[in-house]
Amino acid sequence: MATPQQSPETRLQIRRTFATPRKKVFEAWTQREKLEKWMCRDNPNNTSRYIEFNDVRPGGTNLMEIRTADGSVYRQRVVFREVKVPEKLVFTWAWERFSASGQKEEQQEETLVTVEFHERGNSTEVVLTHEFFRDAGQRDQHSKGWNGCFDVLAEYLGSQAGERK
Repeated sequence: MATPQQSPETRLQIRRTFATPRKKVFEAWTQREKLEKWMCRDNPNNTSRYIEFNDVRPGGTNLMEIRTADGSVYRQRVVFREVKVPEKLVFTWAWERFSASGQKEEQQEETLVTVEFHERGNSTEVVLTHEFFRDAGQRDQHSKGWNGCFDVLAEYLGSQAGERK
């Protein structure tokens, strides 16, 4: 993985509290059938999505494919570096974009995501740190995407999203 110099432009951190026990929030991130219910479901242009496999262990991978209304296909690949049940996930993250005809149009550099799950009584604070973006534009796109995913996760868990920080 290329490692750009860390700066505020190449790093994103989101904190969100869910009125759900930590075990259930962690399972929403690590069990395929639950992950499919909320991950990348915030964009109405996404016409279909599926998770091909979800192997949550160090060295394990997750591959998700999203099709958009214009026929483009986005493939998101994760490789888990650390899995600490039910406290923490660390994984690499990279996107590829293909045209409707199947031609590769873009490949994003690999970035790093750390997700921490903190018990707060009967609630769970999730701290997501996504780093090593190419630039502020890429960081901002992911900020919008992650916040949208967290909104859908809150709905899926039946809780309020809580305060965005």
